Amino acid sequence: MTNRFPLGPLSALLATFFFSINDVTIKFLSGDYALHEIVLIRSLIGLSLLLLIIVPLDGGFRVLRTRRLGMHLMRGACVVFANTTFFLGLSVLPLADAVAVFFVSPLIITLFSAIFLGEKIGPRRIFAVLAGLLGVLIMVRPGGDSFNAALLFPIAAAVAYAALHIMTRKIGVTESAATMSVYIQLVFIVMSGAVGLTLGHGAYESGGASMFDFLLRGWFWPAAPDWPLLALLGLASACGGFFISQAYRISEASLIAPLEYAAMPMAVAFGVIVFGEWPQPQTWAGMALIIGAGLFVFWRESRVSPVAGAQHPRTRR
Repeated sequence: MTNRFPLGPLSALLATFFFSINDVTIKFLSGDYALHEIVLIRSLIGLSLLLLIIVPLDGGFRVLRTRRLGMHLMRGACVVFANTTFFLGLSVLPLADAVAVFFVSPLIITLFSAIFLGEKIGPRRIFAVLAGLLGVLIMVRPGGDSFNAALLFPIAAAVAYAALHIMTRKIGVTESAATMSVYIQLVFIVMSGAVGLTLGHGAYESGGASMFDFLLRGWFWPAAPDWPLLALLGLASACGGFFISQAYRISEASLIAPLEYAAMPMAVAFGVIVFGEWPQPQTWAGMALIIGAGLFVFWRESRVSPVAGAQHPRTRR
């Protein structure tokens, strides 16, 4: 394990960078293309990269054999739902706001672990979960004049992502990172293709720039200048999913999980540079509570169970 120590954190940071590139690019394209068209193209490119490069390097096509097909499909459905809700919200929200609210997911994972896996969580972690949820309330501000319902979508994505993590704990011991990544991309292709056949004609779009138009917009052949961005999406999706799975396979979760919060300063930086978005004061306060609570949960779990989660990789969008 000693010689592998730097590789796990490096894989986590690379994955976080690729996921941030994914978020920025989809938000950038959200005003022109339908979400399911972007996801289909991204997944076709991502699957091609996995099959041509990553799978051969990870043991060959034999790693795709699985006895857990049903669980892979259920995980895929959770990822599709998490992606759809997150990116719908992201299309109309500041980048940092959407990412910060989504990071309530580790706290939801803590709750789900107690409910569905029977894991015990003490009063300190319960307090941390409540503090994180308070941070979400500060950002969402329900009932206030500035309430933004779009913030509910990253919350829904966080719940689906937490469910994904619980299922990953059940299969992460026997399934490789490449196997999980390939099946995720296959589910994306099937689901986005089916939605495209249903909604791709564009009969239900209003012609506006709302997040629902992002979902209902008709398909058309991408413009030539956008193909490099779509190729970048495929690369980011394939590499991000693979590297985060590798990180959790070769290093303890208590070491890797806090590194995912590097996405937060990346989101702020990309939001300012690409979209000219600077977080509001209440957003900073909410971020601080959510991130602080999440880091405390990871720290506390490492103290209570130092080796827990070493064999449980995660797969994000």
